[in-house]
Amino acid sequence: RKSSVRGSLDAGVLERDLSTAMGEALGCGGHVDEKHLASIEAQLATMWRTLPKTAEGNVERRSLRYLIHRHFSRTSALHIRGFEPSRPADASGWGSADILSQQVPAFVESVLQSKHKLELGFSLNDAAHVVATIEQLIYDFEGSVLERVYRQQHKPLTRSLSSQGVEQLLESYMVHWLLGDDEEGISMLLGNRSLIESSVPHWNQVVAFTKGLIRDLDYKRQHLPDAALAAATARPGHNALAARYSFEDVHGLVGGITKSFASFWESECVSMKSALVSMDRHSTGRVPLSRFYSSALDTEWRFGESESYLRDLGALDETSWLGKQVIIPNYIQAASNC
Repeated sequence: RKSSVRGSLDAGVLERDLSTAMGEALGCGGHVDEKHLASIEAQLATMWRTLPKTAEGNVERRSLRYLIHRHFSRTSALHIRGFEPSRPADASGWGSADILSQQVPAFVESVLQSKHKLELGFSLNDAAHVVATIEQLIYDFEGSVLERVYRQQHKPLTRSLSSQGVEQLLESYMVHWLLGDDEEGISMLLGNRSLIESSVPHWNQVVAFTKGLIRDLDYKRQHLPDAALAAATARPGHNALAARYSFEDVHGLVGGITKSFASFWESECVSMKSALVSMDRHSTGRVPLSRFYSSALDTEWRFGESESYLRDLGALDETSWLGKQVIIPNYIQAASNC
């Protein structure tokens, strides 16, 4: 099983966790496969060549942040907090928000800073190290949520599960994953199946999506055994026809959710865009805030975010003589939406 770095709200523990994650990425107290780092560099190379460079051939922090954002957006449709290009920051700062917590980008920078104390900028290899670190943190976050779901369903981490058991786990995992830190909402939905179906759009399709991941794993085990062994989703002597799944297998499945859910959710994004455009009667790319909220009260389950939240997203225009308006593209492209 891949090593894991447990998250915490305690600042001291968080710093140690991040130190471990960066240590693994940089080879200090851990190890990242050189082939994986080379693969990351190859993925970054084309965009790297287009970025402005320092005299030493490196990039500044703003360019590094853009590169990391574009990489995860392109490969997994993920938006990493603190690396959004829309977040204001000067050449010496990351901005106030971050990856998974308030301190990550500044801490990642502080680890790399020893190599760049003369402000020489960041190399392509540094960028690959940052990507590897973020991947480690994402892996850990998935594992932490999954372990919590195992505990809630009284399933031992060491016990292999049937396909039905995994389906139950993934349904609960999706509720946790979609609602994030909304503990009250998670508890309400998990206690009432009909409430899930009425509250989460296209819930049946979401469930079908998770079942599809399980079927895909079964197919690889049965028809592509060498690939399954290489991906550690099957073990030597494993009976491919016996549908049993370890914690590591399920962890791999939730990793697939993280990477592919955005493409699955594309139809919902199209629907969201259509609903907003229909409210834009003047074709300005904006929707009056009053109309935005009235649609939520009438027929839409969406469009209920507070003004302050819309402002933080950069989706609220407060300068128009028509009054406050929601900027359609900014709203749709927000990390919490599409």
